[in-house]
Amino acid sequence: MRNESEIPLADNPFSIPVADRLKRLPPYLFGKINKLKYQQRVAGVDVIDLGMGNPTDAPDQQITDKMQEALLDPKNHRYSVANGIASLRREVAKRYDRKYGVKLNGDDEVIACLGSKEAFSHMCLALMGPGDTAIVPAPTFPIHAYSVMLASGNVIALDVRDPSEFLKNIAYTCEHLYPKPKLVVANFPHNPSGTCIEQSFFDELVVLAKKYKFLVISDFAYADVCYDGYQAPSFLASPGAIDVGVEMTTMSKGFSMAGWRIGFCSGNREMVRALATIKGYYDYGIFQAIQIAAIIAMRNCEPAVDAIAKEYQIRRDALVDGLTRIGWEVEKPKAGMFVWAKIPEPWAQMGSIDFSMKLLKEGGVAVSPGRGFGEEGEGYLRLAIVENSQRLRQAVRQIQACLKTEAAPAA
Repeated sequence: MRNESEIPLADNPFSIPVADRLKRLPPYLFGKINKLKYQQRVAGVDVIDLGMGNPTDAPDQQITDKMQEALLDPKNHRYSVANGIASLRREVAKRYDRKYGVKLNGDDEVIACLGSKEAFSHMCLALMGPGDTAIVPAPTFPIHAYSVMLASGNVIALDVRDPSEFLKNIAYTCEHLYPKPKLVVANFPHNPSGTCIEQSFFDELVVLAKKYKFLVISDFAYADVCYDGYQAPSFLASPGAIDVGVEMTTMSKGFSMAGWRIGFCSGNREMVRALATIKGYYDYGIFQAIQIAAIIAMRNCEPAVDAIAKEYQIRRDALVDGLTRIGWEVEKPKAGMFVWAKIPEPWAQMGSIDFSMKLLKEGGVAVSPGRGFGEEGEGYLRLAIVENSQRLRQAVRQIQACLKTEAAPAA
């Protein structure tokens, strides 16, 4: 268990008197790597970038055609509504019914957001305050912890790689912490570790939520990217889930619409209303042409979602098989856009940040160091499968060559 409720304030890096909430944020651990990546590219190095889950595939043409059509309608260039147009919210409800058998009222149980990251951040502002505590998964996708901290809440990070132990530790924390946690964050398929669960996990989580009176946010960003016949379960499909929580979804991954910034929060109507209240003060809604194109995407483009998942599976196999051949310890994830790879001995003693810098500087391959996801991520790398299979196989060759160029660090 990692308790971040008493993180010391950092020295003020600004020349102006900024708010203490900014001082609670640690130095950005990916900054050094991003700077070196830029320098390498300026120097003419063809960097194979596996550092960020940023899809390189284009959306289905039906989506872009509808976007172009909607752009020509002057009405779509006015302010939209903060919670999303009604027809879009109804389409989200229909998709939940088709995929998961979940009945939602699009009028008050669905809200459109500027991607799931914005939805999560603003929901934390709506729910959390000084003295409130949230349990988040560890290794921790940064926004899960820092959105809570920016909302003046406290964070307890629990290792999620064994889901049954995660549930036991939630119960233990609720039994022994006062005041009890107000919020539990679930993230399956998990970013970065790729951990997956079955519906029974959410069934038990709902039972715990009702017993200990906490709310649940399910980050379901990788719902559409599953492999080998696995279907990631929706939190909202568990009995009673809508009484205690919401689920965040996005069109960034399966629909390859990352830059469009469109996602959804669905579930408990009081939590949705709280988010809508915050959003009403912060924004005027998503560009309406994007919302209209998103309707067509959900209505007509499920075959394209299935096709992109198959393509990611091919890429996953190319990367995992390649790393395994050169002696790395890697499991094939059942879902998600990442491979979570253990740094091989004797290189692990370098630490994931320095090892990532080595791969970038000497091998031309950019990856995310596990330490960027908290102390539980140390010793691992997260590699995004966003490049095509040929480039991924080339990345493996460059990694292998890089690690052969000099002796491994002394033990």
